[in-house]
Amino acid sequence: MLRSRLRRFFVRGADGAVEAPSILDEYVTSAPSPQNAVDVFAGEWSSRLPAPLDGVRAGSIPLFEDDRVEWALGRLGDLTDRRVLELGPLEGGHSYLLERAGAMVTAVEAQTRAYLKCLIAKELLDLHRVRFLLGDFVEFLRSTEETYDVVFASGVLYHMRNPVETLELISTVADQLFLWTHVYDEAVVNGSELLAPRFSTHERATQAGLEHTLHRFNYESALRLKGFCGGSARYSNWLTRADLFAALTHFGWRIEAVGFDQPDHPHGPALALVARR
Repeated sequence: MLRSRLRRFFVRGADGAVEAPSILDEYVTSAPSPQNAVDVFAGEWSSRLPAPLDGVRAGSIPLFEDDRVEWALGRLGDLTDRRVLELGPLEGGHSYLLERAGAMVTAVEAQTRAYLKCLIAKELLDLHRVRFLLGDFVEFLRSTEETYDVVFASGVLYHMRNPVETLELISTVADQLFLWTHVYDEAVVNGSELLAPRFSTHERATQAGLEHTLHRFNYESALRLKGFCGGSARYSNWLTRADLFAALTHFGWRIEAVGFDQPDHPHGPALALVARR
């Protein structure tokens, strides 16, 4: 075991001798710039950065200019000085938009590389009303004694192993919810070459008295990508639309609006909703 670990830290030089990589390789020798900070994770970013950083090479997805957030803000009401708990901020794009709307944001991220990208975005965009926490937001929800005005959960529910428990826990900390998620649809999945091989089992489950079905989604080769932005296990469980709505009703939520309803989304049917308790 020790020898296998040593091989990871030593390389063979041009003369054939074994030498350790130099710490000098970790230094930046150009003048400070936003690009230098972003390039700490070069090739791993999902998000395109907003102006005035739109010339910085990062990712391609406009999460810092996301229409779903604008839609949510139009239905959640004025967020000025309201406390928002964001689950899984990824790279801080939605956190940035929530701060611009006046909210005070606590954002909990479990993936260490995503967390560090959030801190880079926070520095580059001079965010003052967002606090990023490194840890599992399910464990945070289980243990926190804090309450919030809004829970903002975009792109996380379908990465949970127990999504109904996640909804139950959210219900204990806030009375307003924004949710964007994929949902399971058997006909769509079976007709998709991308999705069909990733779903392996379907299991009946009960959580807090609510019976539902968990549809197991396997991450497979995606787990080898440094830019992976899924859950913390090798699989997650998706809910059908009907089970999702039944769970929200079961925990006292009233759905006020549904938008971005995309049954033909290439990565699986998806929808956004705003709900209140």
